[in-house]
Amino acid sequence: MQRRACAGGRVLTRVLGVGVLTGWGAGVEALPEDARRAAGDRHVITLPTPAVSGERFRRATRECLLAVAAVDAALRDGGLGRAAIAGPRTALVYVTAAAYGASNKTFITGGGPLYFPYTAPSAVPAEVAIEFGLTGGYVILVGGSATAVDALWQASMLLAGGRADRALVLAVETFEECEDLWARGRWTTPRPLVEAAACAVLSRGSGSARGSEEGAMLERIVARRAGEMLACAPLVALALARAAAAPSARVTGQWRGRRAEIALAI
Repeated sequence: MQRRACAGGRVLTRVLGVGVLTGWGAGVEALPEDARRAAGDRHVITLPTPAVSGERFRRATRECLLAVAAVDAALRDGGLGRAAIAGPRTALVYVTAAAYGASNKTFITGGGPLYFPYTAPSAVPAEVAIEFGLTGGYVILVGGSATAVDALWQASMLLAGGRADRALVLAVETFEECEDLWARGRWTTPRPLVEAAACAVLSRGSGSARGSEEGAMLERIVARRAGEMLACAPLVALALARAAAAPSARVTGQWRGRRAEIALAI
């Protein structure tokens, strides 16, 4: 299955900024040349919890804090202030494959009743919406890298249909809390597992797919340099293309036997 975001078959959604935080550090420049070699004996490369001020975040989960930090990083990358995304004309599409496992396990193993709201699928996008004043539509998807491509497609359709002027595609993947569970799937999940939070800020179409970066090549580069990041991988691919000053990029992803791709203007 392929997802292609365009208007009239020619115009692509524009990427205004991409924020990337991984267990290797902030930004794609922090990625090693060979993730497997850099990981050594470590199965999980943990992303430290960012410091986010405010009483509301005192009990917030690590996934929520990482999501807020990723949106801030995307705004900085695009030279945008928070006012550029506040209000009803910004859509939010959130995708994850792993992070809900962390919040649910923490609740079950002693998080207490005050922690229960953070086990809901809407907890992370809700905290982001409150923090950045987003009152537009939102979509939640659960899955890996192919699902992240679906998220980019969903955002592009909201923009192309005039239902939003900006869209955030946000992904968070954490593994540390459930490392023992992920170890059971060691034959199907490549190592290392790298915690990550990534966000792309998108706007209505501008530019064409001519001369775009090859998606499969970007996918291989992300796998080699970063490791397994599930839904964050296509957003990291966009960040790599943006860092290389590519005019556009075709990103791809695979999840449970299904592949998807999308082209966007950088």
